[in-house]
Amino acid sequence: MSKVGPVPIRASYLVPFFPNLEVPTTYSMKASVRIGRGVESLFGTRDENIRLLESGLSVHTQLVDNSLEIEGEAASVARAENILEDYAALCREGHVFNNGDLNSYLRVVTLDPEVSLRALVQSGRQRSFGKKILAPKTVNQRRYLEAIERNDLVFGIGPAGTGKTYLAVAMGISALMNKQVARIILTRPAVEAGERLGFLPGTLQEKVDPYLRPLYDALYDMLDNDRVEKLLERNVIEVAPIAFMRGRTLNDSFIILDEAQNSTPEQMKMVLTRQGFNSKMVVNGDVTQIDLPNVRRSGLVEAAEVLKGVEGISFVQFDETDVVRHNLVQRIVKAYERYNETVGVGRQLTLKLADPLAEGAPPAPEAGPRA
Repeated sequence: MSKVGPVPIRASYLVPFFPNLEVPTTYSMKASVRIGRGVESLFGTRDENIRLLESGLSVHTQLVDNSLEIEGEAASVARAENILEDYAALCREGHVFNNGDLNSYLRVVTLDPEVSLRALVQSGRQRSFGKKILAPKTVNQRRYLEAIERNDLVFGIGPAGTGKTYLAVAMGISALMNKQVARIILTRPAVEAGERLGFLPGTLQEKVDPYLRPLYDALYDMLDNDRVEKLLERNVIEVAPIAFMRGRTLNDSFIILDEAQNSTPEQMKMVLTRQGFNSKMVVNGDVTQIDLPNVRRSGLVEAAEVLKGVEGISFVQFDETDVVRHNLVQRIVKAYERYNETVGVGRQLTLKLADPLAEGAPPAPEAGPRA
């Protein structure tokens, strides 16, 4: 590792001659970090990783032989240098960054100067979930897994693509394989996402299966198909709509309520009170994607208000920085957040003021026949 700089900006020498000249207080710096191995994964597909580092820290990089040269403001160059030195050291120690892992880590470390790449990778210890070995890719994912390990009831609230469902199913499979629970219960409301599917053919189970497909997808991704089928046949793993939970007491179970934003307050209370002895429950949802008809209040929103501060219950809030899907998903989530902040509230206020019955205003007179 070698450095060139810092180089002071010479404009400061002109101050005696130009008293009103504004002089930047920063320095231009160059640094170089040797990357012995892992250059391909450092740059990523279409250089997405290195572009993320450059845009996140406002630096410019250039690969020269086996070294990456960094140029920019002193503080930003020092931060990028520390991140790249951690990366090079981890690669020398044999750590392998799987597809998308490094991109997720870089999103965190470029936003939070208190988090180092090494600490993030090492604190997110890998766990074995069936045929998958996973490690949390963001700080909030790590908090989520640790909360599930420590608490019997955990709420994961945040946008799509943050791994809420996938990690919850993984923790359920881990608990089942380690004989901490006797069965896994996966449930979600059978609410259509803004469209009417009409009457579906088949048995009752065949009618509700399309709504539960994301839960099946996570199961088949972590366990062999034959094993999933056997566990489903023996009801060791049960996938059912939320209406099937009424009247039950679920002992020795790992219970996951997915898409909880589409549960009513009555359904939410019913499910939360099903938890029996030696059971864990994870409730997931995205309060920005509520599909309940007739503008009904979401059970997840109400539960977050009612249960806040209750001992033994943990709430983990995800945001767009935790999205582990395509980079565009993160940008889409952020764009919708900005839109709702700037347009959504104003539009709701306009509609409310335009309502002739609002604030007790008399209804508009009916138009009579013209003369």
